[in-house]
Amino acid sequence: MDGLMIRRAVASDSGFLRDMLVEAANGGAEPPRSRVAVLDDPSIGRYLAQWPRPGDIGLVAVDRDDTPVGACWARLFPADAPGSGFVASGVPELTLGVNSQWRALGVGRTLLQSLHGAVRAGGYSRVSLSVRRTNVARRLYVSEGYTVVSSSATTDVMVRVLV
Repeated sequence: MDGLMIRRAVASDSGFLRDMLVEAANGGAEPPRSRVAVLDDPSIGRYLAQWPRPGDIGLVAVDRDDTPVGACWARLFPADAPGSGFVASGVPELTLGVNSQWRALGVGRTLLQSLHGAVRAGGYSRVSLSVRRTNVARRLYVSEGYTVVSSSATTDVMVRVLV
């Protein structure tokens, strides 16, 4: 994508990553939850607690002016405290968020593909996520090779093998 740069997420990006966590958590939600409600929910906030932890892999997309426009990161959770997209120990769970004005322009796909490379370079062979079936990003995940491994009433857990 023209003028878009992808860089590693660092500790000083934690505020922007929280913004993108709110975007991701509200994807396909009707009505969307407030920022406070999302960030105060321990089941969601854990995706960024103490960012970055050892093993966290994160990327930020920035525009020509070095303004962050989207982020994608992966984090490991233990089997005794799994995230919503947990499939197995040693399989990082992915989160992707893009500012609304930058959606449908290829930012999410670029971030996702870049994160796949970073996760693979980190020694992982799979990545997982949880997505609402009403979230338009689900089509992106399917087009990038994610497959459904389990479902609930409203969400799917998806996995992509990284080859």
